Amino acid sequence: MRLAGAALNQIPFDWQHNLRTIKEALDQAKAAGVELLCLPELCLTGYGCEDLFLSDWLSAEALTYLQQIRPWTHGIVVCVGLPVRLDGRTYNTAAVLRDGEILGFAAKQFLANDGVHYEPRFFNSWRAGETGTVAWEGQQWPIGDLVFEHKGVRFGFEICEDAWRPDDERPAARLKGRVDLIVNPSASHFAMSKTDVRYNLVLNASRNFDCTYLYANLLGNEAGRIVYDGEILVARNGHLLHRNQLLSFKEVDMECVDVDFTTPLEHAEAIAPLPVPDEYRELNQALSLALFDYMCKARTRGFVLSLSGGADSCMCAVAVAEMVRLGTQEIGTAEFMRRSGCFPAEDITRIAGPATASVDQAAAGPKEASLTLPDAEQQRQQREITGHLLTCAYQGTVNSSDDTYNSAKELADSIGAVFYNWGIDEEVTGYVGKVEHALGRELSWKTDDLALQNIQARVRAPAIWLLANVQNALLITTSNRSEASVGYCTMDGDTAGSISPIGGVDKDFVKKWLRWAETELNYPGLRYVNALQPTAELRPLEDKQTDERDLMPYILLNRIERLAFYNRLSPRQVLATLVQEEKDIDSEQLKTYVKRFYSLWSRNQWKRERFAPAFHLDDYNVDPRSWLRFPILSGGFTHELNNL
Repeated sequence: MRLAGAALNQIPFDWQHNLRTIKEALDQAKAAGVELLCLPELCLTGYGCEDLFLSDWLSAEALTYLQQIRPWTHGIVVCVGLPVRLDGRTYNTAAVLRDGEILGFAAKQFLANDGVHYEPRFFNSWRAGETGTVAWEGQQWPIGDLVFEHKGVRFGFEICEDAWRPDDERPAARLKGRVDLIVNPSASHFAMSKTDVRYNLVLNASRNFDCTYLYANLLGNEAGRIVYDGEILVARNGHLLHRNQLLSFKEVDMECVDVDFTTPLEHAEAIAPLPVPDEYRELNQALSLALFDYMCKARTRGFVLSLSGGADSCMCAVAVAEMVRLGTQEIGTAEFMRRSGCFPAEDITRIAGPATASVDQAAAGPKEASLTLPDAEQQRQQREITGHLLTCAYQGTVNSSDDTYNSAKELADSIGAVFYNWGIDEEVTGYVGKVEHALGRELSWKTDDLALQNIQARVRAPAIWLLANVQNALLITTSNRSEASVGYCTMDGDTAGSISPIGGVDKDFVKKWLRWAETELNYPGLRYVNALQPTAELRPLEDKQTDERDLMPYILLNRIERLAFYNRLSPRQVLATLVQEEKDIDSEQLKTYVKRFYSLWSRNQWKRERFAPAFHLDDYNVDPRSWLRFPILSGGFTHELNNL
C-alpha cells in the first residue's frame, strides 16, 4: 500500500486557506497513487484556535466544512483533524474519510499539559475502549477508540500526545496485535534538537508494537508564537522507511512511500541514530520560516528594525536576509514574492523574470529550483527583495560609538537592507529639560543613572514606530531571553515592537550564532559586531559600559535561569549546583550572582507580561503566555535569598 503524510501550513479558523491546502494535499496524493493519506492534527480548524475550542460554533462549523472534503476522497483514504463537540465537551479527533464517506472519528486520549501546551483547558480526554456517536443533519458516525480497515490493512490512531506516554499507557499498547498500521496526526512544536527525540519515539513504537507507523506534523508558524517543523516519518518494525526535509517553505509537503504489508520484515536490532543536529542551522531555518509566515499571515509589508549594531539587532537583520535566501531557494523567487503579499505583479516579473520560469522553479523542488539561476543572479534578486522587506535605522546619541554605527551600516549595506541614520540627542535633551524644570533640579548620572539610561531608549521608540506605521511593516523588537529574565531592557524603549523574533533564545547563543553565521553563512558584514563586547551604550562612553558588567557573565545567567525554571530548583539548590560546577569562581561571588538573578527576575515579571510575541525556538522560554507563568507581585524569594 502506498502511504503518505502531508505537512500543512495552516491558519486558525481560516476555512478557505485550510480547505485549499487540504485539497492540494489530496490532489497531490491521488496523482501519486497514494491509497492512505494522513493530514496533521486539527488541520481543518488549525491547532492554535485557543479558547474558541470551548465554543459550540467552531466545532459545528468544522463539521460542516468537513462535508466539503467528502467529494475529494474518491479512491483514497484520508485522515483529517478537527474538533468535535458532544454534550458541551470538545474532543480532539481525526476523521477518517474514504470514497466520499465518513467512516468515523478517532478521538485523542491523552492531552498535552506541559511546556507550551494547555490542551486540558480546551479539550476533554477520550476514555480508552469507549465509543460514541456524532450526528449531523440526519447522519451518524462512530467516534472514540476505533480501529479502521482499508484493503485488508487494519489501522488505529495515536494523536500526538498519545504517543509521548509510557509504552504501557499509550493507545499503541492496546492496538498491538490488532492493527498493521498506526497513524499519528500531530501538532508537535519545534524546539532545537527535538526531532531526534521524535524520531526515536516513532521508530521505537514501530518496533515495540510490531507495526508500520505513519507520522505527520503541522508545518510553519501557524498562529504566532509556535513553529511546527512539518516532520513526516514512516517506520516499520524499527526501520526508517521515509523522512522528509523539515521546516519547508511549502504550504503543502506531501511525502509518500510504498509498504509491503504482506511480506514480513525482521525487527531492527537497534534504532539507527540520526546525525547529530546542527542547532545553529536548525534555528536558522525555523527563525526564517517563522518570520515569513508571520509577515504573510499578518498581511504586512515587511519589517522595520532599529539596528543598533549590537548582537541582538544584527541577528534579527540577518534572520530577515536568511528568510529571503532560504525561501527563494526552496520555492522560487516568484512564488516567494507572491506568497509574501508585499510585491505588485510588475515587480515580481521584473525581479524574478517570466512567470512560467518561476512556476517551474517552485514545482521543481528545492534542489532544482536553486540550480536554475547563477549564484550572482540569485544574490542580486535576494538583495533586492531584502531591500523591499527590511528597513533599518541607526538612532545614535552622544553615548553611541563609531564601532556600533559602523557595525550597523556595514551589515545593512551587505544584505541590501534600506539604512537610515539619525540622532536623537535633541529629543533626549528636550525631555530631560522638561523634567528638570518640573523638579527644579538638574538630573545627573550620579543621582539619576537608570532614568537617564532609559530615556534614551524610550526616545528611540516613537520615530521607529512612525516609520513602521508609514510602511505598514512589522516593527522588530530585539530582546533576547537572557535580557527578558532579568529585565535588562527599557519598557516602551528597546522593547517596543510588534514581534520579538529572538525572545526565546539566550544571549550566549546569539553571540555564538553570529560567529557561525559570519563564516558558515558567509555574512562578512558581521565581522564588526563579532569583535564587540555586548553593550547598551546608554551611559557616557568613558564609563565603558558592558552588559556583563551590569549583570553577570551571560553563561552563568543562562545556567541559573535554566536551573531555576527548567529544572525548577530552589535558590539554595541552584547555588549548591553552581558551587559544584564552577570550581574557578569564588562561592561568595556565585552567591551574589544568584541573589542578583532572583531579585531582578522577580521585580521584572511585569515586563515579561508586556513583551511582543516571541517565537518558541528552544526547549523552554520565559514567555508567561506560552511556557512560564509567574506572579507579577510576589515575595520575590526574599526569605529564600536571605537564607543563603
